[in-house]
Amino acid sequence: MKIVLLGYMGCGKSAVGKQLARLLKRSFVDLDQAIEEDQKMTIAQLFDVKGEIYFRKKEQVLFTSLLRAKQDVVLSLGGGTPCYGNLMEQLTNTPDVVSIYLSASVDTLTARLFLEKETRPMISHISEKQVLNDFLRKHLFERSFYYNQAHHKVAVDKKSLEEIVASIVALLF
Repeated sequence: MKIVLLGYMGCGKSAVGKQLARLLKRSFVDLDQAIEEDQKMTIAQLFDVKGEIYFRKKEQVLFTSLLRAKQDVVLSLGGGTPCYGNLMEQLTNTPDVVSIYLSASVDTLTARLFLEKETRPMISHISEKQVLNDFLRKHLFERSFYYNQAHHKVAVDKKSLEEIVASIVALLF
């Protein structure tokens, strides 16, 4: 079984995915890292140099190949991955794949992302916390249609990494 974590940037997909994979003794794949390794550029550089359309095409190719692979993995998606093309449909209709939406409140996301906005191309230009909060509120609303199609939803607000992983394990096993 492939366990696929999705949700908005800053919700903890990578940290949760690594811990979950360790616990379940599976490989962990971070889709953004896989794209960076494949393209030999950071996501920020890809957006700057080649543009979002190029990035989304590469993302779709890697995502599809990972879903089709025989190996059981824990896969962490980029925040926008399920919102483009038919990727959410692929995710929900591929046998032996379980998707989990890591849901975080706008306030939690604002607090986390404001500290690391320079490394996030979509929000690097935002300099005020309230402006970031407004941006996230709108963007999360637009993406929630896709995120809420996941097989399961786990709220992450005010939970430790261990508590989130335990919630996922309880859902699946």
